[in-house]
Amino acid sequence: MRNALLLLGNPDPRSFNAELARSYAQSFTAAGGSATTIDLGQLNFDLVLRRGFREPQPLEPDLEKVRQAIEAADHVVWLFPIYWGSPPALVRGLVDRVFLPNWAFRYNGGALPEGLLRGRSARVIATMDSPAWWYALAHRGALHATMGTGTLRFSGFSPVRFSLVHGVREMEAAARNKQIERIRNVAAKDARSARPRGAPLALPVREEPRELVAHEQ
Repeated sequence: MRNALLLLGNPDPRSFNAELARSYAQSFTAAGGSATTIDLGQLNFDLVLRRGFREPQPLEPDLEKVRQAIEAADHVVWLFPIYWGSPPALVRGLVDRVFLPNWAFRYNGGALPEGLLRGRSARVIATMDSPAWWYALAHRGALHATMGTGTLRFSGFSPVRFSLVHGVREMEAAARNKQIERIRNVAAKDARSARPRGAPLALPVREEPRELVAHEQ
């Protein structure tokens, strides 16, 4: 059974992100997988990495649970709104505190690190008020570079796919329902294609190109 972990980065239970998370989990399960959701807004932890990587900062119990859940997952899904062109502080704080050297990555003497979370796939589902053309031209596909390449692929996740929902501020009910159905279809596809962690990686591992404007893959 394929095991998905959903990390919900919007603390409002009435948010569109929460609705998308519920829809994704239901569809992933209906397609034969299993899905667990962690609401990051319910966790108790310090968002600030106080001394960088110079000194250890003990993980709070909730962060230990997140780390264990990521280790157990075949597929990790991030759901959050985009604020100021980037993930909210709740998501970035979790990454800063949990994705540490010798757990998420390790330098072995070369210029590039070894991604220690390899064998897992990832999907980023993010909402924004901006239209797609603004994300492409003004933001220059920032989330694909920071969250995709700079965080998830850096840590070994592959493939990393994106589902961005644009124009949320002016979105009417019919359009919202269409996006929910889109995410349901994505989840079913992910459940069928996600590789259990025990399965061997196909060689060579081929990174998919980063796309400037997000679309379904």
